[in-house]
Amino acid sequence: MSDTQTLIENRPPSVAALFLERVAATPDAEAYRYPVPAPSGQGPDDWKSLSWAEAADRVHAIAAGLIELGVQPEQRVALASSTRIEWILVDLGIMCAGAATTTVYPQTNADESAYILSDSESRVLIAENAAQLAKAREKRAELPDLTHVVVVDTDGADLSEDWVLSLAELEQRGAAYLEENPELIKKKVAAITSTQLATLIYTSGTTGRPKGVRLPHDNWSYMAKAIAATGLCTADDVQYLWLPLAHVFGKVLTSGQIELGHVTAVDGRVEKIIDNLPVVQPTYMAAVPRIFEKVYNGVAAKARAGGGAKYKIFQWAAEVAREYAKVTQDNFRRTGTASAPFGLTAKHKVADTLVYAKIREAFGGRLRACISGSAALAPDIGYFFSGAGIHILEGYGLTESSAASLVNPGDAYRTGTVGKPLPGTEVRIADDGEVLLRGPGIMESYHGLPEKTAEVLEPDGWFHTGDIGELSPDGYLRITDRKKDLIKTSGGKYIAPAEVEGQFKAVCPYVSNILVHGADRNFCTALIALDEPSILGWAEQNGLGGKKYADVVASPEVQKLVQGYVDQLNEGLQRWQTIKKFRVLPRDLDIEHGELTPSLKLKRPVVERTFKPLIDEMYAGTREA
Repeated sequence: MSDTQTLIENRPPSVAALFLERVAATPDAEAYRYPVPAPSGQGPDDWKSLSWAEAADRVHAIAAGLIELGVQPEQRVALASSTRIEWILVDLGIMCAGAATTTVYPQTNADESAYILSDSESRVLIAENAAQLAKAREKRAELPDLTHVVVVDTDGADLSEDWVLSLAELEQRGAAYLEENPELIKKKVAAITSTQLATLIYTSGTTGRPKGVRLPHDNWSYMAKAIAATGLCTADDVQYLWLPLAHVFGKVLTSGQIELGHVTAVDGRVEKIIDNLPVVQPTYMAAVPRIFEKVYNGVAAKARAGGGAKYKIFQWAAEVAREYAKVTQDNFRRTGTASAPFGLTAKHKVADTLVYAKIREAFGGRLRACISGSAALAPDIGYFFSGAGIHILEGYGLTESSAASLVNPGDAYRTGTVGKPLPGTEVRIADDGEVLLRGPGIMESYHGLPEKTAEVLEPDGWFHTGDIGELSPDGYLRITDRKKDLIKTSGGKYIAPAEVEGQFKAVCPYVSNILVHGADRNFCTALIALDEPSILGWAEQNGLGGKKYADVVASPEVQKLVQGYVDQLNEGLQRWQTIKKFRVLPRDLDIEHGELTPSLKLKRPVVERTFKPLIDEMYAGTREA
């Protein structure tokens, strides 16, 4: 048996057990860093640290506090909060109590929050602040199972009712309970079985109510060991964690860190990413493609603002980066060495001094790799960053597979693919092109929905992902589209909209979101949303300064600008894929309007419904209109 197999097969029954092992092994090592904002936003944040032993003190107190409130094994404790240090401590506390975490995005409205709390039969809600408490208060009559709300940040929160208490009070009560029962946590963790429910994550469905995905303790224990077995991370790493922890992609990163014991800097404020990177100086970071697109667009916009010469240098450097990345990746695949011809290497060295070094510095200067997941990264953007020395390793997984099913292997990564299966996970392609997965990371079931479970989970363990993909002879997977998102034109041609959308994002530095439409039509159209800071910067330089975003994007100048990029896109497409008409949207797509999921994936049916008049307008006068 190989070391990898031994590592995975000898896994403990739970991450709670892994956590106790980690604390015993390296009690004084730094575990977490987190910011304490300066008063009234004056000056930089003050970053504090917790050692593993200090983290354990808080985790155990939270666990004991929940037990003292009457929470039993496998009972649900809901967690409605943005990503912050308390999220991790509470989640570990819930697991160490033998209970199960139900995750709720803080942006979720009161109705959907109440549905999740009710469907999961959550007994306790850990609410981040007064706003999350208010939602529970508003819907309390609909939540007979909910006995307590615990508030993390009590600023402005009314704690006068006996069913509401602060996290500080819960920890105090838990610490007192532990004094009387010092072996409590050890016993609770020892009693956890691998099949016991650990996490209930509700998928943000594009239609209808979200489904609760039941993930037992063994899913996370396997993920922790499998991530360590890839060798992508080490005990010396510093991870910058800002992803929503309510999402499975964020959550899986906490399991891997416990196994490896490296430092994680936690701050979920997306607007602080650019400020935090030079402070945290991470060695690795996970992100969704939208973040890399924003960085790329920002760099391009800054170069353009610097004048024609600077922009020409940037465009040249971007092409050199892409060419260098393609050549070195291809050579590594064939020979095991990431080499490039002398002339290209010389050009790359000049471009590195002029452009790439500054980009790496903006990421903190120590970034070894980024993990990208949740949606497809446009290959041209991936190649740009690869050539600039920011290595983006795309991975793949779903909520139903505990997030990480495949990931690109370190030096052997291939842009445009999602890599190879994690040790212990199997992948195959069905006759219709659908990607099927099997392994210890696959969910137990959808909560209370046996028929829905049977639709996607075969009796022999194969899970139907709903994604279409291709496997290379040496096991690299490329996702081409969502099965249900494939467009069939009235002419009978199939089109993968995500592929066309990804190409446009690489061509147009001003795009924020794009939706390609064309099912049962005789040509394709697109709805295009522009990135506000980028397009307003362009407007300043092109005689439209001072105008509002909606006025800028509706202007003939912007229509002409976007048309140029659409023409450029169409040059590289098959005739039936080309975008014949487009509309620039009056605002960007967002989570608040339900057009994006919290992990910034496009909800196609919602966007098409919201902007139906614009779609109809584009097809007016054609045969199918």
